[in-house]
Amino acid sequence: SSMAGKDVKDIYGFTVNDIDDQEVSLSKYKGHVCIIVNVASEFNYEQLQQLYGKYSQQGLKILAFPCNQFGKQEPKPNADIKKFATENYGVTFDLFSKINVNGDNAIPLYKFLKTHKNTTGTLVNAIKWNFTKFLVTKQGIPYKRFAPNAKPLDMVKDIEELLNQ
Repeated sequence: SSMAGKDVKDIYGFTVNDIDDQEVSLSKYKGHVCIIVNVASEFNYEQLQQLYGKYSQQGLKILAFPCNQFGKQEPKPNADIKKFATENYGVTFDLFSKINVNGDNAIPLYKFLKTHKNTTGTLVNAIKWNFTKFLVTKQGIPYKRFAPNAKPLDMVKDIEELLNQ
C-alpha cells in the first residue's frame, strides 16, 4: 500500500488482517490508547490479559500480532494461535494474522512504528524479539517503545497517563 509515505502521522490509515483473516482498518481504534505488540505463544499472554482486564473499560485496546521471526516460536497457523490464546489464557483482546515485523516483508504498520521519532529502537530500529510493545496515544500517535523484557505491568504509569489525557 502507499502508506510508506513520510507524511503519515498516525496509525489510522493502516489496514491489517485479524486472526480470522478479515481486513481491519485501524481507524476503528480512534480515541483509544493502544498497545501494539508482537507475540509468540511460547510467551505468556497472562500479563497482557491482566492489563487489558484492568484498563479495557477505560478504553485501552491491545493489538497482538503473532510473529514467527524470533526463534521460530510461533510456527502454528492462525486458527491454532487463536485457540491457544483464548483457551489457555482467556485472551479477549484483539488478535491479528501472523506477520513479519522485520525485513522487506514487514507490514507497513510496523515499518511506521519502528521508524517514528518517538518509537525508534536503541541502536537499530528493528524489532529485537517477541513482546516488543508500542504504546500509542488516543490520537493514534506512537508514544513509547517498550523492550521485549519490559513486563506489561511496567507500562502502567504511561498507560494511565495517556488514558487520562
